[in-house]
Amino acid sequence: MKHIMMAFLISHFSFLTLLSAGITDFKTIDKAKKAYEEKAYTKSASLIKSLEAKSPQKEYDLGNALYKSKNYDEALEAYEKAEGVDEAQRLHNIGNTHFQKQELDKAIEAYEKALKVKEDEDTKFNLELAKKMKKKKEEEKKKQEQKDKEKKKNEDKKDKDKKEDKKKKDDKKQNKDDKKQDKKQDKKKDKDKKSKEDKEKKKKESEKKKSESDKKKKPQDKKGDKKPESSQAQKKKSKEEKLKEQELKRLMKKMQKGKTPTMMYQMGENKQPRKDDDVKPW
Repeated sequence: MKHIMMAFLISHFSFLTLLSAGITDFKTIDKAKKAYEEKAYTKSASLIKSLEAKSPQKEYDLGNALYKSKNYDEALEAYEKAEGVDEAQRLHNIGNTHFQKQELDKAIEAYEKALKVKEDEDTKFNLELAKKMKKKKEEEKKKQEQKDKEKKKNEDKKDKDKKEDKKKKDDKKQNKDDKKQDKKQDKKKDKDKKSKEDKEKKKKESEKKKSESDKKKKPQDKKGDKKPESSQAQKKKSKEEKLKEQELKRLMKKMQKGKTPTMMYQMGENKQPRKDDDVKPW
């Protein structure tokens, strides 16, 4: 696979810098070039920065050294200040720097600008590579979004299932507690009912005993019941006395009408009038 290509023009412009520089700058440029060739890119960038001379070539060479040391942000700043060098090459390197930062839209823009300035196979290759990379990243992003979506969906389903399981367990426990409570209440009701029935039974038994006790204390005076003999004898005697009184009144009345002499006699239970042959009744 072809790698991202860059062009380096340090030697050519370094000699131009040397023409207007002193012996010290010449030595510094030589050391920077040597460090770059030895892949000591950070050292090379530091030596280039130390040069007092200011020129687009210096910024371009600095950008190359910084790019190679993977200091892409400072490399971009240097390339932006390097206007005046080969524009197509400068834009190509700006595109490469954005590519390394995974800023593919900016890399594509820089490559397209470079190709407008000058056609170049390396720039075309890098442009196509940046477009493929962008497409790939977009597809990966969509896949990741879909994956995240499925993951979230599964997590939501798990949460839902978990909640439903919890609800079922809670409902089961609640039903169990309700049954237990109902059983307890039924037991209490049965106990209360039995207690009430026992109280009523005791009350009835007490009333029955009281009633029987009252009956024993009261005399029998109902119809057909036997009355005491003393009461019957008193009643019989009373009737005889009444008859005697009535008979006596009748006799007295008759004697008064017929002027019959009155004869006194005793009346009693076992006493009869004394008989006298000479005495005749009226």
